[in-house]
Amino acid sequence: MAELKTKPNQGGGVNDFIESIEHPKRKADSKELLKVFAEVLDEEPIMWGSSIIGYGSYHYKYPSGREGDWFLTGFSPRKQNLSVYIMAGFENYEELLNKLGKYKRGKSCLYINKLEDVNIDVLKQLIGESVKYVSQIKW
Repeated sequence: MAELKTKPNQGGGVNDFIESIEHPKRKADSKELLKVFAEVLDEEPIMWGSSIIGYGSYHYKYPSGREGDWFLTGFSPRKQNLSVYIMAGFENYEELLNKLGKYKRGKSCLYINKLEDVNIDVLKQLIGESVKYVSQIKW
């Protein structure tokens, strides 16, 4: 089985990473997202790999035998957009997404062009609900 490449990074810190972002708007939005996550979670952010800011962690094990550790939630300031990592599937997930604003989504993340495009209070709810949901899964 292949080993996960994205792991908690003991190297550079979150603030160093954010300061290294060249795109001024992406840098400003990342600083704002740090505040958003801090309001929702009682976790310190850490770097996962070279470009993901993660909060908390959990250990999973699939029926296939594959297992690993992953962050509960987090974000990554990508060139194209901000990727916010949340787990889909909790009870009011779709309802909250309908109120969020302008975004695209993948399996377990939201792609946001800029923070002004979304309702920050709804984003906070999505983050909080996602963390609760992941924390209750029996892996």
